[in-house]
Amino acid sequence: MTEITRVPLQPIAKGSLTKLWLGVLAAVLVAGGLAWAALPKGVDVDVIVEGAGPSPAKDDVIFVRYTGTLSDGKVFDQSQDVDLPIEGLLPKGSPLPLSRMIPGFSEGAVQMKKGGRYKLFIPADKGYGAEGRKDQMGNEVIPANSDLTFDVELIDFMSEADFERRIQVLQQTMQMQQGQMGAPGGEGGGPPAPGGTPQ
Repeated sequence: MTEITRVPLQPIAKGSLTKLWLGVLAAVLVAGGLAWAALPKGVDVDVIVEGAGPSPAKDDVIFVRYTGTLSDGKVFDQSQDVDLPIEGLLPKGSPLPLSRMIPGFSEGAVQMKKGGRYKLFIPADKGYGAEGRKDQMGNEVIPANSDLTFDVELIDFMSEADFERRIQVLQQTMQMQQGQMGAPGGEGGGPPAPGGTPQ
């Protein structure tokens, strides 16, 4: 017959169980911290002046004044107000269709309110990423993997359909004005003389 050897169990020292649980908790927190650090960074939006009312939707056209800078403070882009011949047709500022912007800019813009001023911090993966951006001459404007900062004033916004409708009105008005330039009494001469020969 086989004999079983008994091993006596030592009593658990006072406080050892607590230390064990604290060690497990610390390991879980460290693992969670490493996982959090590995996640892609999001866009940070700092409110400089709070706006009012609703925020734009991800497919709206926003009208803004902005300055874009690299992490070293170098300005790579700056808006300019668009002067239109029809006062009141479109708001002041630069029109930007959010559906065509870099992901980080669109993500930040939908957190803004009309009349507010904001600072957007956009990580490289939500900006121009590993490709960076070059101008039409092939010169590097934004280096690869650059984080971006935008100072933005949201003047107004509207749906893309409303924006397109207003642009059509603008184009029709400009065509009418150009047509009047060649009409009788306008610049560009009058109608042909009788007989079909020019005056």
